[in-house]
Amino acid sequence: MAATDGPLHLTVMHLTEYRYPEPAWDSFNEARLSPVDDHCQSLLSFALELSPDATVRSHLDYYGNRVHQFHIAEAHRRLAIQSRTSVVTYPRPSPIPVAAESLAELRPRFFEFLAPTRRVPLDRDWALEMQAPALPPHGDVVQYLDGLTRHLHGFFTYRPEVTEIDTPIADFVRAGVGVCQDYTHAMLALCRMLGIPSRYVSGYLETSPGHSLGSDASHAWVEVYLPGSGWIGFDPTNGVAVGQTYVKVGHGRDYDDVPPVKGLRRGGGTERLRVAVSVRRDPDAGAAAASTA
Repeated sequence: MAATDGPLHLTVMHLTEYRYPEPAWDSFNEARLSPVDDHCQSLLSFALELSPDATVRSHLDYYGNRVHQFHIAEAHRRLAIQSRTSVVTYPRPSPIPVAAESLAELRPRFFEFLAPTRRVPLDRDWALEMQAPALPPHGDVVQYLDGLTRHLHGFFTYRPEVTEIDTPIADFVRAGVGVCQDYTHAMLALCRMLGIPSRYVSGYLETSPGHSLGSDASHAWVEVYLPGSGWIGFDPTNGVAVGQTYVKVGHGRDYDDVPPVKGLRRGGGTERLRVAVSVRRDPDAGAAAASTA
């Protein structure tokens, strides 16, 4: 994941396609595919294409994520949801050191990002089961998180199609293999048990075969709140801090708050799902910037 000295222009294409052996109808869907627009990235454009066509409505959810909703009443055997996005991401300064003793004062303010959820239970000694390093009482939280991110990257093995959306953390830890969603839930459990406010982030990672794990689909990582720096991203799947090659879509307590696509339908039978994601640097944007320099 090569760093840049200035803004990085990225284009994202995301296709989610469902095929049904029998006609489906009354399909109600929500899509969380539109990247955020904040101090780390600027959203230049976003387009959502549907087949069959449908009227799309949007709103911001409780966490500030953009949600698009649509209803397809007609019978159909195929549903395709494709988003096209252009963003600019910016260099991110390193977070300042944080004393472990300061974590206690964060608990009243960030309780919802410290509490257990269905996907992130806190009823076991996860640090012991994942052989995670300890946070010294007077240690630096930032240094600890860097080490924890690298540890989880090495402790688990990335392997698609081994786990499913509803695979519990315990099964993932026991098997030692999974995908970015599993790594993220595992790190959330470890952070929350230490009193480090942490949230689940859904987004994308620049497509880089052989270098970046999880870049060929929607990606997930952790954001932790660090006094003096705000919310900072760490990617345990790849063992690195989050930088410019990441595109954030939304955040929540766990996966259930930010699924890329979810819905309900009548009929259709057992679906076949295909997902294709591409995140590329925009060469035209780079050329345009050079010509005006």
